[in-house]
Amino acid sequence: MAETTGGSSAEIAALSFDDALAELQRTVAELEAGGQPLERSIALYERGVALHERCAKLLAEAQLTVKQLVNRAGGALEAIDVESAGPTEAE
Repeated sequence: MAETTGGSSAEIAALSFDDALAELQRTVAELEAGGQPLERSIALYERGVALHERCAKLLAEAQLTVKQLVNRAGGALEAIDVESAGPTEAE
């Protein structure tokens, strides 16, 4: 049985990042599949927006936490660009 698209903002606000992201992915997949009545599509879209906002808020909080940790370490921590670092050889 399909989950309802309802759900209060309190329910969404209680979701962890991983849960909110998974729910957002399911919501987007259902929207992309199409075939829903207009009212259902609108409800799905509204839920998707709320889930996106939840994920963005949690990511911003995580970024702030990391910045505070770096500042606390006196800036000694450096970001590593893993894409340009390339593979390392085993010792």
